[in-house]
Amino acid sequence: MTTAADSTASPSTRYDARFRVWRGDSGGGGLADFTVEVNEGEVVLDIIHRLQATQAPDLAVRWNCKAGKCGSCSAEINGRPRLMCMTRMSQFERDETITITPLRTFPVVRDLVTDVGFNYQKAREIPSFVPPEGLGPGEYRMQQEDVGRSQEFRKCIECFLCQDVCHVVRDHEENKQAFAGPRFLMRMAELDMHPLDDAEREGLDRQRAIQEEHGLGFCNITKCCTEVCPEGIKITDNALIPMKERAVDRKYDPIVWLGSRIRRRKKSD
Repeated sequence: MTTAADSTASPSTRYDARFRVWRGDSGGGGLADFTVEVNEGEVVLDIIHRLQATQAPDLAVRWNCKAGKCGSCSAEINGRPRLMCMTRMSQFERDETITITPLRTFPVVRDLVTDVGFNYQKAREIPSFVPPEGLGPGEYRMQQEDVGRSQEFRKCIECFLCQDVCHVVRDHEENKQAFAGPRFLMRMAELDMHPLDDAEREGLDRQRAIQEEHGLGFCNITKCCTEVCPEGIKITDNALIPMKERAVDRKYDPIVWLGSRIRRRKKSD
């Protein structure tokens, strides 16, 4: 299928690219070879759409915004987790064969679509923000530094590329029950850093929970999650490492431990 933009493109900006796309479902599958026309300025998702329109109308692919903000079109391109809508064809050599496969960490539904329900399950396990007692909407006050720290983590578009690349669950299916993954460890770190979160009033101990219930200790800070984040969030440096430091201080520093016991005793009195 061609568009008006395609018809005006000069021949030098068009070329045929070789693609290998995974086809199959939960029962199995394999790579299928295709040759697809590419035009100047296109991204991988454009080529997948052209492939659907011209050669494989039954190819399953998940996408929505095509602007790098919904996180839907996550896939592995030449073995690296990426957003198809943000991966330009100009990144590859014209004679290169481009391989597109579904996210390896999650079960395949069909073709390039995977079941990412694991992530929503982990999200439901995290207690939400607890507002300060006695303050209503519009009455919260925070330092700009705290706002900026939290804002970085809220840039997450939940593409789950960090979850996919994390070897703790990528290579060890058995860890999924005990490990939330970088996206949700980051969410818990954000809540623990929030100066207005009053979780203790509800009997919530976020530092204990992230360590004992959500598997922070499994993370060995390889920074692979940071490397694939399309929003450039420094997941490891700004969320996971500081959370590890606070958890260790809480558990092993005798002064910190004694102080926490005194505070709890005063509240109970």
